[in-house]
Amino acid sequence: MKTLRDILYQVQILDVHGNNDIAIHALHIDSRQVKAGDVFIAIRGVAADGHAYISKAVAQGAAAVVCEALPEVTAPDVCYVLVGSSHQAAGIMAGNFYDNPSRKLKLVGVTGTNGKTTVATLLFRLYTAMGHHCGLLSTVQNQIGERIVPATHTTPDPIHLNALLAEMVNEGCDYAFMEVSSHAIHQQRIAGLQFAGGIFTNITHDHLDYHKTFDEYIRVKKSFFDNLPASAFALTNLDDKRGNVMLQNTKARKATYSLRTMAEFKGKILENNLTGLVMQIGAKDVHFRLIGEFNAYNLLAVFGAAVLLGDDKDTVLAALSNLQGAEGRFDYIVSKNERIIGIVDYAHTPDALLNVLATIKNLRQGHEQIITVVGCGGDRDTTKRPVMGEVAAEHSDKAIFTSDNPRSEDAAAIIREMEAGVNVTQRKKTLSITDRHEAIKTAVSLAKPEDIILIAGKGHEKYQEIHGVKHPFDDKQVLRELLEMFDK
Repeated sequence: MKTLRDILYQVQILDVHGNNDIAIHALHIDSRQVKAGDVFIAIRGVAADGHAYISKAVAQGAAAVVCEALPEVTAPDVCYVLVGSSHQAAGIMAGNFYDNPSRKLKLVGVTGTNGKTTVATLLFRLYTAMGHHCGLLSTVQNQIGERIVPATHTTPDPIHLNALLAEMVNEGCDYAFMEVSSHAIHQQRIAGLQFAGGIFTNITHDHLDYHKTFDEYIRVKKSFFDNLPASAFALTNLDDKRGNVMLQNTKARKATYSLRTMAEFKGKILENNLTGLVMQIGAKDVHFRLIGEFNAYNLLAVFGAAVLLGDDKDTVLAALSNLQGAEGRFDYIVSKNERIIGIVDYAHTPDALLNVLATIKNLRQGHEQIITVVGCGGDRDTTKRPVMGEVAAEHSDKAIFTSDNPRSEDAAAIIREMEAGVNVTQRKKTLSITDRHEAIKTAVSLAKPEDIILIAGKGHEKYQEIHGVKHPFDDKQVLRELLEMFDK
């Protein structure tokens, strides 16, 4: 059992009130979980301020409190540690408490607007295929070897994150691959972690409800690379106009990948169809099972990262050519009778939706309709809603606006904001159906032989969140059942 003094190692402490040479059982940022002998870390969050719950944590037996402002009344038998940033302190303390597991394996972080899940998942599958025991932290799921641990956030809070990494170390993992969200970087959930490498995929319009401005969103993403150590690699997408910006101040070894310009890891698409991609990488032509230009970038990022981690290029390409993508990312089925293609994708930003629709246009022979079913999440960035509507209407033969996860908002009101982005000439191509099941059913009923139906926005999610309740809902399952029901 560690002492509070041990756990506070390298935390920027302003003051200590009380005895810090005490044994600690656990760390918590949720006062409801505090028990006797635990530390409560008071964090100022988006929805609540942990400082308001210090007295509750103390009443439940907290041995110590870490905070940015001391409460007016302190308990004589509790140690109060004053810090400049509780967020940062939580990350460093969690690392110390769990023996800094990120230093005992090779941890690679993937950040960017789109592609994080696919790149992290492909790296996990690649290194597993090459004989390593690996961990994965992603939007879809967390995984330790073959064991799945449900994911609740793109990046967990620092205590759960370090606990998961410690489990990975204890179970013999030598690599871990994780998505690093902008929220996690800004809230310092990754504070204290030691990364072996960082990958930048791209950056587009997203999360402005949180970051307020696009410049701030870029700055936060860039700070991940700014803080990488000299021992790590920093790999960026050179075809994204902000790719080089990410690496301006990093101490890490810089590397680039590209489809369009000279880069350390250069690729060229030779074929792109429903059987997969054929790419030229270096002097080799390689067939991959993934589809679309956006996946060509994902594959290049994975290839580059593996080479930078020290693996043989030919071995990596051979293993990578056999891998499938992440669930809910251009995940498709073909109906039995009418050969209708149904595609389920997580695309929930304008750029991601445009990428998927552009890929579909490239795959079709010319006679097929593209029918898109799409919505926007509630309690999230509202500015992208009209843009999502515009993209869906412009690049589909028929666009059906529906609910996504409306959360606390009115789904019909969200749809009206999407409709506002559609110009007069495109409106005849759109329908608005609030009920998501009915929207998918309508898409299937409208589809003719060999048409393509895209269900966008939720991807891997198996629920729909409405007014605080998560209702079971699986886009791919619903689509499959409706195609069978209509005998298509």
